[in-house]
Amino acid sequence: MQSTLVKVAAITLSLVATAAAHAEGVRTEKNMSLDLATQIAAQTVATCTANGYNVTATVVDRAGTVRAVQRADNAGPHTLEASRLKAYTSASAKNTTLAIMEGSQKNPAAANLGQIPGYLLLGGGVPVKVGNEVIGAVGVGGAPGGHLDEQCALAGIAKVQDLLK
Repeated sequence: MQSTLVKVAAITLSLVATAAAHAEGVRTEKNMSLDLATQIAAQTVATCTANGYNVTATVVDRAGTVRAVQRADNAGPHTLEASRLKAYTSASAKNTTLAIMEGSQKNPAAANLGQIPGYLLLGGGVPVKVGNEVIGAVGVGGAPGGHLDEQCALAGIAKVQDLLK
């Protein structure tokens, strides 16, 4: 009887260990929905417009793929690509583009970050997080300064904060 119990326990432990080993190969990740991306882009542009800035806001998912774009009336044509690159940079580095830019200016070892294809080291890119997990980013281009682009992005994210839980 005791021998049978020992064998059953050993088999059970073996199955649990095997299942755990297989589970490590599969990941579950949160990501940006189209609805959330659209809301962030719209709120970001609305904030900048209220402040008198004609901007474009681009929202990307965790892989840097564009999910939504909103362009204010009278926003310059350059703002489309600038906002996309800022969003991509922020999602990729999981940091604000303003912080990345400042870090690259202060740290000689990071000075070449701007040479990475697709990176734009100007303020205005902000990661979108659920807890500590980056699920995407918003990039803004067109305000008279990257710090103002960033303020609009932060405000856009703040307006949908209840959805980021």
